[in-house]
Amino acid sequence: MGLLKFPLLALLATALPAFAAEDNAALIEQGAYVARAGDCVACHRTVEHGGPEMAGGYVIDSPMGKIISSNITPSKAYGIGDYTEQQLADALRKGINAKGRHLYPAMPYTSYQGMSDQDIHALYVYLQHGVKPVDQPVPETKLAFPFNIRQLMFGWNLVFLDSQGFVPKPGASEQVNRGQYLVDNLAHCGACHTPRNVLMAEDNSQYLAGAKLGGWVAPNITSDKVSGLGDWSEDDLVDFLKNGHLTDKAQAAGGMAEAVENSFRHLSNSDLHAMAAYLRTVPPIRDPQQTERVVREVKPVDMSTLETGQGDQASLADASGTDGARLYNSACSSCHGRDGQGTSDAFYPSLSLNSALNGNQANNLVMAIIAGIDRKGADAAVSMPALGGDLNDAQIAAIANYSLQTFGNPALSVSPADVASMRRGGDAPLLITAMPYLLWGGGLLVLLLMVVLVVWRRRRAQVQALEAKRIALNRRLHSK
Repeated sequence: MGLLKFPLLALLATALPAFAAEDNAALIEQGAYVARAGDCVACHRTVEHGGPEMAGGYVIDSPMGKIISSNITPSKAYGIGDYTEQQLADALRKGINAKGRHLYPAMPYTSYQGMSDQDIHALYVYLQHGVKPVDQPVPETKLAFPFNIRQLMFGWNLVFLDSQGFVPKPGASEQVNRGQYLVDNLAHCGACHTPRNVLMAEDNSQYLAGAKLGGWVAPNITSDKVSGLGDWSEDDLVDFLKNGHLTDKAQAAGGMAEAVENSFRHLSNSDLHAMAAYLRTVPPIRDPQQTERVVREVKPVDMSTLETGQGDQASLADASGTDGARLYNSACSSCHGRDGQGTSDAFYPSLSLNSALNGNQANNLVMAIIAGIDRKGADAAVSMPALGGDLNDAQIAAIANYSLQTFGNPALSVSPADVASMRRGGDAPLLITAMPYLLWGGGLLVLLLMVVLVVWRRRRAQVQALEAKRIALNRRLHSK
């Protein structure tokens, strides 16, 4: 009744909740953008395709074993519904969850540690109010000993977690600083494109110089003109990030295709240009094994050498057939053409002008044959069938070698053993291969220390017994 006497107060009383709702909606929208830029959904998706967003359960094949992504919906029973904003910040920046347990760096908190307070606040509001709660548990991550001891991450973090936050380059423009923040922190590009040291931390001396990852190769994205992206323009980089391909240069596949689909194609043009502007300032690092770019000229293919007609699947049914030309013609030429030049509109790309074939490593060519390509960019969806289930290792090697010799870098070749290794996710890191020996060595050291301790205690007991006898004898002599 009192408010009715003061119309202005009555108006404010009805308007304030509307302003609060608008502010909350804006924060949710900003938080959704932060989640896209951070590519949260790439890991916190469900096992089944198209499952509820952020519900977790997806299996990440890490070198240490299978890590299962958590439910980060606002479910109070199985998600982060009871998290405070500070607890979310600790998970993002310190790798410690609300229960005080250490997270594994498959969750890239070593990059997220530089996130701004504003972005963390918006992300918190989005995850709590913009995501539908999913009340379903996910299996617990169970790694083999000693990686199952999460407390070991305390020491790892002391050495490798840089907690100083985002530090912009001195004298850099506002655009470059924004790009650095996106590349280094939110988009965590270094998590894939920077090689790891023996303890599985990023080797910053090789910042963005490329790394092997699950059979694939995340390429060098420094400004080097031979091994990196030095001859790409800013617009080239933006188009690739947005669409996942760049005509006559590169096609995104594997983890990069997922990043384009889930993250980069949703970012604003200004942010994509900021990332591109920053990448062009990254100091060049050249692969010592690559002294110059392989420039391929399109050469005519002798059609008489091809034994089967275009699209013939007969060779795929013959597990013993390892003729690369025949296999290529059967499995690949219907899209890429018998001359390997794709289509005139570049929807099916040229193989001669493709980084997967004219670089200095054949991993991405082999993995594309094995796993196929399934990518949605801003301009189109692209699908290349996976042949890994139809072809054996020798056949895949034959297709790859024929393609390299005919359309790509003829200095490269792969063996069936190479293909088998890539199918398994590539060579295991030194830490993993050395772990059994370290455990045996540690066990022997512990055993040796126990033996030394037992011998020392026995010797000590013997000395104490002799000393007790000497004291007793002296007492008897003095008593007489």
